Amino acid sequence: MARYRSFRDADWSLLATALIISALGVLQIYSATYGTKFQDAWWKQILWVVLGVGLLWVFTSIDYHTLLAQIPVLYTLGLTALVAVLVMGRLVFGSRRWIKIFGVNFQISEFVKLVIILLVARYLSELKRDGVGLRDLLKLGVLVIIPAALVMYQPDLGTGLTYLPVLAAGVLVAGLPWRYVAVIALAGALVLPAGWFFLKDYQKARLVTFLDPSRDPRGAGYQVIQSKIAVGDGGMWGRGVTRGTQTQLRFLPVPHTDFIFSAFAEEHGFVGVVVVLGLYFLLLMQIVQNAQMAPDRAGMYICMGVAALLLFHLLVNAGMVVGIMPVTGIPLPLMSSGGSNTFSVFMMLGLVNNVRLRRFSA
Repeated sequence: MARYRSFRDADWSLLATALIISALGVLQIYSATYGTKFQDAWWKQILWVVLGVGLLWVFTSIDYHTLLAQIPVLYTLGLTALVAVLVMGRLVFGSRRWIKIFGVNFQISEFVKLVIILLVARYLSELKRDGVGLRDLLKLGVLVIIPAALVMYQPDLGTGLTYLPVLAAGVLVAGLPWRYVAVIALAGALVLPAGWFFLKDYQKARLVTFLDPSRDPRGAGYQVIQSKIAVGDGGMWGRGVTRGTQTQLRFLPVPHTDFIFSAFAEEHGFVGVVVVLGLYFLLLMQIVQNAQMAPDRAGMYICMGVAALLLFHLLVNAGMVVGIMPVTGIPLPLMSSGGSNTFSVFMMLGLVNNVRLRRFSA
């Protein structure tokens, strides 16, 4: 095996950090679902993590340059799969986000994240000049917005928005003139109000209650209010595993998925929250370090795209549970229960490890 493909050169600390966060997630899923109809979710999550580690090594083994070369095919397949979800996907609570493959439900939009990361990396690495021009920005923006729009149409606004930080991180690292940033910010501020008319009723309710949850404490504002109570109830050291009142008495909705951070804060307190946020910070810094050591620009863009996407997930989920961000249904990476998101995160980490292993090949 060539030196850049040796297992000893893999980023073992990155994998260790991810597994520690995953273990905390499994513990919290066990606690949050104890005595409920979801009480088998914790061992399913262990299975997802084990399979995710296997996918990590698959994406570590395939040279990322090979994946970049297949972007036209992967992008086409991704769009086709998203359209298939809209046509024949499983309808749950008014949304078509999952499609059954070999008897297992998959959320295709989670896997399209990897396509977006590779797409942005390839496009920017092939630019023949320094910086990103307006034409390049528009072309790449359209390529990213098309799958994002298909996901938002499911409707899944949260996941659709996660594609945009990958684009933003890529063009900023590549060198986007500040005048373009100002124009985009101004255009966004002008267009944003018009987006209100394209939102579903429940999405509008979430935004309204984000500004004032007390307007509908038993309806749209219930989740945020109970989540904030749970976070505050944790105090300094927390109530302990399976001892959270908001969680165990079922006041806190979906405490093993979207609001797992609230349940964790209640049972492990401020100290536990600082520890887990520290682990996420370490994970992100390890990814950025691999970006700095990347053998080429494409590898650097891949790592920065992964870092940007995971940071967006973390900020939105953590902000959501304390009421400073609207409820969007974005899971907490490696902790929230769910196979598709767990798989996609480990696959992304596999891409980062892929870049690291090939740093000696340049």
